[in-house]
Amino acid sequence: EEKKIMATDNSTGTAAIAPHRVEECAADDKKKKDDSKMSLAHLTGVTDHEDDHVGVDEEMASLPRRRKKRYAVSVRWEREYEEEHNRRSKPICTGTAEDFHTCCCCCSRRVGSMFFLMETRDGSPIIVAGPCWPFCTFVTLPLILLCSALVSYFVVFNKNSGLPSWFGAVYLPFLAMTLISLFCVSCRDPGLLERVTDEEAGHGGWFWNEQVGSFRPPGAMYCRECKVLIQDYDHLCPWTGTGIGRGNLWAFKWFVVSINILCYFSIALVAYFLLSGLGKR
Repeated sequence: EEKKIMATDNSTGTAAIAPHRVEECAADDKKKKDDSKMSLAHLTGVTDHEDDHVGVDEEMASLPRRRKKRYAVSVRWEREYEEEHNRRSKPICTGTAEDFHTCCCCCSRRVGSMFFLMETRDGSPIIVAGPCWPFCTFVTLPLILLCSALVSYFVVFNKNSGLPSWFGAVYLPFLAMTLISLFCVSCRDPGLLERVTDEEAGHGGWFWNEQVGSFRPPGAMYCRECKVLIQDYDHLCPWTGTGIGRGNLWAFKWFVVSINILCYFSIALVAYFLLSGLGKR
């Protein structure tokens, strides 16, 4: 019950509430409400902040989940992959490139022969490896690094080579440009297309592709090695380890130009070093 302390005014005879007693009553009521809230939180184990988090979680759970993109991959590969996944006894070593995939790409999502090392919530690849990534990793990249290291050590940064010191500031940027372009080609989405089975796409100029069970737009082609449908597919490059399409075509051209510049520049430096050494003799 609310406590009301009444004071009588002698001049008017009306009842009034003493101000200092009203403040005390309000403070008592607030304290009782806080005590009751604390006891309720102690019994339920939920505080105000946790209650807010629970409400946010409920709102997030009520929102529709984003559907991951379903790419146009080989129908035959999907069937074989599902059978292999459901098989109880799996071979540990097959002696093929699948051993590299199993060992190094076990935590990635596989789409055909493409491996999504990093992707967004809707399934769009951020970093993707192609079917020939072992060749790119263990052949292309070591060749570039080893040859450039030898040229840098024996020619560019060799004090007895007779080259100016600023040659290092020119050679190393070409090497960095080559490596960056190689990464952009090998680890970028080449232009993977989603599976489209709506018949309205056929009336819009799209063509049916039986290998992936999907309609494809003009210019898109199926890559047998990648086992996916790629927009503006050009070819498969084993040196970069992946298929070349709309998504990485400009990066591939950049890589071709940069690797040629680096190669001819290295040959010219080595030739100059050898000829200058013969001249001294």
